[in-house]
Amino acid sequence: MPTEILTIPCREDNYAFAIHDGNRTAVVDAPEAAPIVAALNDRGWGLDEVWITHHHFDHVDGLPGLRDAFPGLTVTGCGADADRLPPLDRAVNDGDSFTFGADEVQVWDVSGHTINHVAFIMPAQKAAFTADSLMALGCGRVFEGTMEQMWGSLKKFLELPNDTTVYSGHEYTMTNGRFALTIEPENTVLRERVLRIEATRAENRPTVPSNLGDEKATNPFLRAHLDAVKQALSMEQSDDAAVFAEIRSRKDDF
Repeated sequence: MPTEILTIPCREDNYAFAIHDGNRTAVVDAPEAAPIVAALNDRGWGLDEVWITHHHFDHVDGLPGLRDAFPGLTVTGCGADADRLPPLDRAVNDGDSFTFGADEVQVWDVSGHTINHVAFIMPAQKAAFTADSLMALGCGRVFEGTMEQMWGSLKKFLELPNDTTVYSGHEYTMTNGRFALTIEPENTVLRERVLRIEATRAENRPTVPSNLGDEKATNPFLRAHLDAVKQALSMEQSDDAAVFAEIRSRKDDF
C-alpha cells in the first residue's frame, strides 16, 4: 500500500501532517489535538508517533491531548532542545536518521526561526517536513538564530530534487506571494503562481504542501544567491547571506 500524507488544518493557520504507511501512522507537529484526532478517526487510523520540529507552542500544544487519545505513542524531537520541548521518547539531532515502516527519515538542523529547529526528510517519499524554516513562498521569521544561520538552513533544501513536496507549517502563502512580487515583479512564473494561490484561497483550500521546484523558481528567500534577485535589489556585489537578510528585513516590515 502506498504511503498517504494528509494535511490537517489546525488553529487559525497551522498545519499538521499525518503519514500513514498502511500499518502505522505518524503526525508531524501537534498544534492542537482535536482536529488531528478527528482526521485520524475519520480514516480509521491510529497514531503511533509524533515528530516535533521545534518548541513553539503552536507546534506542541496538542501533544497532551494526543497522548490521552492514543496512549503509547512515541514522541520524537530534537535532543539538543529537549529542555524546551515536551518529554521526548526518542531524541534525535542533526544528521541522525530513523525508520518509519520501510522508509528512512533524515533529521536536518534548520536553525534560524528557532535554535534547534529540525526538518524531517523522507527521500523515498520525496517529502520534506519543514515547518517554519522553508515555507510556501516564504520562510519563518528569524527569532532566535542569525540571518546567516537561516540562509545556511534554507540552502540545504536547494540540494533536494525539484519534485520534492514541501510540507510547511502555516497558511501564509498569499501574503508571502504578494511580498515576493515586490522583490521580483517581472518574474512571470511567480505572477502566475500568485494567481493560482489567490484562486485556491478563494475556494478556502490549502496552498500547503507545495512543490520544491516551484519554490526554487518563485520563493525569494530561496533565490538570494541568484543574479536576477541581486540585481532587483541593487545588491550585485553583496554576498548571498546579506541579500537574504535584506529580503527577510523587508518581509518583516511588509
